[in-house]
Amino acid sequence: MLYTEIPAHRPVTPLLDTIDHPQQLRSLEQSQLAQVADELRQFILYAAGQSGGHFGANLGVVELTVALHYCFNTPNDRLIWDVGHQAYPHKALTGRREQLTTIRAKDGLAAFPARDESVFDTFGVGHSSTAISAGLGMALARRYQNNPCEVVAVIGDGAMTAGMAFEAMNDAVAHDADLMVVLNDNDMSISCSTGGFAKHLASIWESGQSINISADGEAYVQPHPEWIYNSRLHSAATDAADNVFKAIGFDYFGPFDGHDVEQLTQVFTALKKRKGPRLIHVYTKKGKGFAPAEADQIKYHAITKINAKSAPQTAPKYSDVFGQWLCDEAAQDERLLAITPAMCEGSGMVGFAKQYPQRFFDVAIAEQHAVTLAAGMACEGLKPVVAIYSTFLQRGYDQLIHDVALQNLDVTFGIDRAGLVGEDGPTHAGAYDYAFMRTVPNLVIMAPKDENECRQMLHTAYLYNGPAAVRYPRGNGLGVEIQQQMTPMEIGQAEIVESFNDAQDDVISILAFGSRVQAAVEAAQKLAEQDLAVRVVNMRFVKPLDEKMIATLAPSTALFVTVEEHAVMAGAGSAVNEYLAQAQIVKPMLNLGLADTFMHQATHAQMLHQAGLDAEGVESSVRQAWSKLVHMV
Repeated sequence: MLYTEIPAHRPVTPLLDTIDHPQQLRSLEQSQLAQVADELRQFILYAAGQSGGHFGANLGVVELTVALHYCFNTPNDRLIWDVGHQAYPHKALTGRREQLTTIRAKDGLAAFPARDESVFDTFGVGHSSTAISAGLGMALARRYQNNPCEVVAVIGDGAMTAGMAFEAMNDAVAHDADLMVVLNDNDMSISCSTGGFAKHLASIWESGQSINISADGEAYVQPHPEWIYNSRLHSAATDAADNVFKAIGFDYFGPFDGHDVEQLTQVFTALKKRKGPRLIHVYTKKGKGFAPAEADQIKYHAITKINAKSAPQTAPKYSDVFGQWLCDEAAQDERLLAITPAMCEGSGMVGFAKQYPQRFFDVAIAEQHAVTLAAGMACEGLKPVVAIYSTFLQRGYDQLIHDVALQNLDVTFGIDRAGLVGEDGPTHAGAYDYAFMRTVPNLVIMAPKDENECRQMLHTAYLYNGPAAVRYPRGNGLGVEIQQQMTPMEIGQAEIVESFNDAQDDVISILAFGSRVQAAVEAAQKLAEQDLAVRVVNMRFVKPLDEKMIATLAPSTALFVTVEEHAVMAGAGSAVNEYLAQAQIVKPMLNLGLADTFMHQATHAQMLHQAGLDAEGVESSVRQAWSKLVHMV
């Protein structure tokens, strides 16, 4: 059934309501599964409308999820979902149906599969391309324990572009592991899939053949059913049996209709009779069953709550600031090339991709390759810009060190989603980039206090002859005026942004980094009302640190406070501590940042409050530290 509206009220789902455990699903007749799938799709539409969150991918795997839990003895049989964007139907069928409206909210369900949430979530996932490696590990562990079970890894065609997926498949063949890989092919990740692998999958579709499996587990070739024709735009063609999966040693079956729950159950049941590494290729449509999502799969990758009431935003998103800067800088310098690992929309690069298609490179989900690709471009005298989320840059750390920084290559990194990211939770938090970047020689690290400073820093980083990174948060700026004229900053220079009652020698000096500058200013205003002497410094640069500024402030400073939306351990505050120790400047210190723990999902404001990094939390922490210091004296 094709739906056109997200229901505001819970739909009537009599059959789905009887399923609180997959065992109850498995007690149904196969003929009832289509009704379960239809009711589940209705419920996902409703629940996602109440909670917001990932949308299209979940609608696309409804029938697949029903078939998997119907055919396999979960949780004893291991089911691993790659990325987790498509795990809402899985959660609904495994005892969390009525909680699904709380997903991504504080104290609600996690946005992705989480081992501490359910025994059915066999592996925690937030990033892509881990499912086959994890599944192989489980299969080999169960073999070693002489406790066999079926292990099924579900991975999308977009996630398959990452090298880690192929590393795992190669190793699975080496060990002749009993591993079943379900390739959920919808020609999409968040954006449309790109590259040679996407063309290869298209050629399999257009071969006119599929490899089916008989009830007794034997493979045979048959013509494609009619529904497959004209499903792709590519023109390449090949024999269905001639594909990369069979070439490396997997038994290949498919392509199959991922929305035909009856056929899927027959295929999975038959495949359980075979052993070794097996790959089942299924075609699904992202947003299946909801007309607007089928028509615009990128827009409906995720949605906001249908009843959400938020104040109108006049300030631009930081990603849009980056995207506009990219276009403006490219207009001035033909050497600029832009790279993204499958995050064109999220990184604000749609305009650039349209305006400069020959200078735009979407490398698919391949963060390591993105960084080294930029290094190669820089070797030829060009000036590549890599747009990447903080949490995804972690995957390219080796390449950042060896391929870019060690060779001191001229690569600019626009690091989005730095700090806490709210509802996506700990898998997407950019809490560690200061720590892992500031130890790398040759690398300059900047953190803007607002959207105008972000634009000017991006320009500064681009002009710098070497590797430079600008780290900015998710969401909207502060609403300051953005100067169109781009003016480079002096590398390593901080600025005093506020001073209150500081005509004395017992000043509290708050050294704030990036997104926490405004909170520090608001906290300082409250402290000043209590007759405390406070100054706030916008540090701007994590590396090189403005040591001259710190040394100048030290004689009149009674307490140094550092504030950052980053892990305290090894963060920007630690850099200040290291400098003071090296310079033998002994002053009381208070480092404010993220504690040594993973924070669960909530709104960004709730997470900042919990971490004590909003204005209220900073003011309270500084006041308490000052009180202790005064009493000690």
